[in-house]
Amino acid sequence: PTGMTLYIFAKDDLGKSSCEGNCAVNWPPLTVASPGVIRVTTKNNLGTIKREDNSFQVTYNGLPLYYYRADSKAGDVLGNKMGDAWFVIKP
Repeated sequence: PTGMTLYIFAKDDLGKSSCEGNCAVNWPPLTVASPGVIRVTTKNNLGTIKREDNSFQVTYNGLPLYYYRADSKAGDVLGNKMGDAWFVIKP
C-alpha cells in the first residue's frame, strides 16, 4: 500500500521461506495478520504461507514476498539482483 518494491528470493521453494533470522532483518517478509486477509484468485495469484515464527507471509505464484531494508522510498529497487538471489517481482 505504500508503493515499496517487493522481491522474491531465488533460494526459496514454492510455499516455503528460507529467509529467517538475520536474513529476515535485511529482507523483511511481507506479512498479514491472518491468511484470510488475502483472497487467492487465478487473476492475482496471491496467497499466504505460515512462517516458522507463526506469522503469515504473502506469496505471489507460491513464492514468498519480501521488502529490502535499504529501500527507503516508493520505487526504490536497490535490492534487485543482489547476490544473484534477490529479484523484483514482475506481476
